[in-house]
Amino acid sequence: MTDSTLKVCEMIEIPVVRWGKPYESLEKSDVVHFETGEVMAQMHQANSGLVQMDARKADKAREALLQFSCEELIAMCNQAADHYLNSELPLGTGMQTPDQFCEIQSATTGLPLNMCRANMSKNAFVLKQMSQMLDALTRGLPLEILTRGYGMESRNVMVSYQATTSSLGLVLPSNSPGVHTLWLPAIPLQIGLVLKPGSSEPWTPYRMYEAFAAAGVPREAFCLYPGPHDVGNKVLETCGRAMIFGGQATVEKYAGNPRVQVHGPGFSKIVIGDDMVDRWEEYIDVLVKSVMMNGGRSCINCSGIWASRNTEEIADAIAQRIGPIVPLPTTDPNAEIAAFTTKGVGEAVNNQINDGLTPGVVTEMTEKYRDGDRLVEQERCDYLRPTVVHVADSDDPMANTEYMFPFVSVVRCEQKHMLRKIGPTLVGTAITEDEAWSRDLIAARNIDRLNIGTIPTCALNWLQPHEGNIIDFLFRGRAFQNSLPPAH
Repeated sequence: MTDSTLKVCEMIEIPVVRWGKPYESLEKSDVVHFETGEVMAQMHQANSGLVQMDARKADKAREALLQFSCEELIAMCNQAADHYLNSELPLGTGMQTPDQFCEIQSATTGLPLNMCRANMSKNAFVLKQMSQMLDALTRGLPLEILTRGYGMESRNVMVSYQATTSSLGLVLPSNSPGVHTLWLPAIPLQIGLVLKPGSSEPWTPYRMYEAFAAAGVPREAFCLYPGPHDVGNKVLETCGRAMIFGGQATVEKYAGNPRVQVHGPGFSKIVIGDDMVDRWEEYIDVLVKSVMMNGGRSCINCSGIWASRNTEEIADAIAQRIGPIVPLPTTDPNAEIAAFTTKGVGEAVNNQINDGLTPGVVTEMTEKYRDGDRLVEQERCDYLRPTVVHVADSDDPMANTEYMFPFVSVVRCEQKHMLRKIGPTLVGTAITEDEAWSRDLIAARNIDRLNIGTIPTCALNWLQPHEGNIIDFLFRGRAFQNSLPPAH
């Protein structure tokens, strides 16, 4: 056991944060090591009444940030990235180095250490690129217009933008630390943050909070509310704008609510055009990377590969590559899959897959390349080994299925029917040089992010919106005329 592991195993208590002030609650919840059951930390628990009470002070969070220009806050983001990546920062009653951060995150989420480090680098990268990102997302709008509420844009036209909220609420998940990139722009946009951390991954929100504070961002711009589900519900209810991460039921619950942006299953896909499908062996690396990146846990992982022919051969080739992969200790640099830390979830998913297999229609392709069962049960957690199924009927439910591990359906479907049948798709990679079909793809409203060419679904361009432009979510354009002389 290394010195850093010894330190990370010491008990720490982590308070609720109410607009920058720590708050100790009588109610506490243990965060435990997913393999040993050892208590890694105790989280003080917020309640919905506390959230409701603090919501009355949300305007003060924006006021605190408005004391700095957007450009000054962007510079602080750059400094925060360095602190987040490299500094020893406070964590409740203790201190935490970057290595300890990755170790405790891995210990409570089941993510391999290499994935924790990769996600840490991704979050820091977004902070470092904040100036370019906001310039792209605002389409070059001078940021001072967002601060003042009006101003002259490049065409010498008066424009006005009004903040839709003083604080952005987040109900955060525990499955992948990479989702935190979505809320980081709120601070340089001078919008306060109300964060409800995931129960087994509070580490990124708390470390990011301390990194921002170390860079000079006022603490009173932040609330962090670890707690039960009703706390998350109250965050969504009291914040003028909010984001939540969840399954399809969550998506359906908040559909049509303009105040809540839902990030659910991605159902990201690769479609291969008739003009390229006979060369499929050339892009097998793109297919495998899209399925396996980040242990298959992200909404941008590929869960479906669609083509009109050669589908059994494609499925078999992917199965040969990923079928033999086995669970490894989280400390192993070669670990490629994460654990299901809630006992019973892995078994339930495994049963769903088995129930979906239909002779002649849905066939598992990985079984023959795997030594043992798909489900690997351990005392306190389970693993599911990577799985490829071939789907001969594009109307079968298994053609559009997503799970939180490396799982992909290779679906046979005529090209002319694909865009109608693939359904909602967060990231769609189309491997084609067919100009007519490319125009159809560009026009397809069920694809949010479109890649044309051999681009993995997990290859993001941070200068483009992920799933809805956060500028459009946090600000609204309005008519504005001013006859008063400029202030001196």
